[in-house]
Amino acid sequence: MAGNYDDVSVFALSNEREETLLNKQTECCLMWTTDSGDPVGVYMNFVWAKGSFWLTATTQRARMKAYKKRPRGAIAITSRGTDIGISQAVTYKGDIVLHDSDDVKKWFYAALAARVRPESVDRQRAFVEHLDTPTRQVIELKPDVRIGFDSDAMFKGSAVGPSRTQV
Repeated sequence: MAGNYDDVSVFALSNEREETLLNKQTECCLMWTTDSGDPVGVYMNFVWAKGSFWLTATTQRARMKAYKKRPRGAIAITSRGTDIGISQAVTYKGDIVLHDSDDVKKWFYAALAARVRPESVDRQRAFVEHLDTPTRQVIELKPDVRIGFDSDAMFKGSAVGPSRTQV
């Protein structure tokens, strides 16, 4: 191991740890670019399914207008706030598809509600009703670039020691 951490690309997140992260975490940072080329991001809940990331917003949101003009985006996910520790992260870049079909909305709203309101079927139903508005669309990010990082791998056997644990 090198004496420093200038090149952390060798500490990639394993496929197994990535899958655990995607199944445990419900929140991500969704990113797009403005007309002037500036990057912007917002934290949102997501569903990982069918090889894509699924999110939602209403059509008047800046991200929706940006994606219509520039249908590329990125999503960043960390393990912070989960029970798997705070040492894992993954970023994906990919094409954006905006869906407004009732079939996609019905499937996605139920899936999102189950992820963010797992404690109660009644709360899931109420969440779906909250989401189901005329101007809402479903965002699908189809990833084609992945950048994963695992600081547990980086600090394993290091004098620096392991990453701090979740508190």
